Amino acid sequence: MRDPYSVLGVAKSASESEIKKAFRKLAKKYHPDQNKDDPGAQQRFAEVNQAYEIVGDKDKRAQFDRGEIDAEGKQKFSSQGFEGFSGFEDFGAAGGGGARGFKSSGGGGGFDDILNDIFGGFGGRGGRSRTGAGGPGAGAGFAGGGPRAKAPPKIKGKNAEIVARVSLEDIVNSGKTQVTLPNRKTVNVTLPKGVEDGEKIRLKGQGYPGENGGPAGDAMVEVRIKPHKLFEIKGSDLHLDLPLTLYEAVLGAKVRTPTLSGAVNLTIPENASSGKTMRLKGKGLPTKNGGHGDLLVKLQIIMPPHGDDELETLMKAWKEITPYRARGPEFD
Repeated sequence: MRDPYSVLGVAKSASESEIKKAFRKLAKKYHPDQNKDDPGAQQRFAEVNQAYEIVGDKDKRAQFDRGEIDAEGKQKFSSQGFEGFSGFEDFGAAGGGGARGFKSSGGGGGFDDILNDIFGGFGGRGGRSRTGAGGPGAGAGFAGGGPRAKAPPKIKGKNAEIVARVSLEDIVNSGKTQVTLPNRKTVNVTLPKGVEDGEKIRLKGQGYPGENGGPAGDAMVEVRIKPHKLFEIKGSDLHLDLPLTLYEAVLGAKVRTPTLSGAVNLTIPENASSGKTMRLKGKGLPTKNGGHGDLLVKLQIIMPPHGDDELETLMKAWKEITPYRARGPEFD
């Protein structure tokens, strides 16, 4: 065992606080949990612990400085015999039995507590360090070979917040949307029935990874419904403005009308007024109970883009022969 002052990198005249500071620094640097792939670090850690066991304890430091114990805390023998050595108890009477009870002062000046402060939780005194009870540096004064490191707590990973921009066609036809998870993997997410804008879908265990073997967090997918160029959403119903020519409104017609599941031919009755609303059952969005809302089609009569002499003459005659009220008395 090397000189403990040299192991800790301090002068023989160093104060207790300087010795403790040096130990904290080296223990943190060489602790086995910090150097799992470096066997040499484990031996260095044990050596640092043993050094602090000597010079970190006021009584042992004094004994070492006087030459009464060596760097491992063992009593030095003199040629004068064994008298006067207070560190031994009860040699075996027969057969020259070995020393039975060199007593450590225990705790090494509080190195268990220091390691607890550094690494956030070790076993009580008397536990074994990860270097093992018989490992390098597990000498006298190291009760049971050093402090026992507790496994760090398992910490669940953070949730991942993901925004999924969903089209009305996705909601009605596939019922799914694609999202990219924190691990860069793209997955299909099933949309719940009657999904609404801003609703969140939880994907368990698909968030950020945990720490120290803890479970992964969840992925929280927020649904954002894309605006549509034709349809307006009101609950589970869709609303559509359908432009009509003047003659389609007067004579009636079958007009091709888009829906999310494909176009249909909508029958426009004769003399249809602009603003009239027609209902296409089940052509809206899915509902939470498994059904579908409706598509409400509002007729909008569009006049010709350019003036027409014949139409103007017709309207003047019509006004004289068959006048009618378009507005009720509330407009008078």
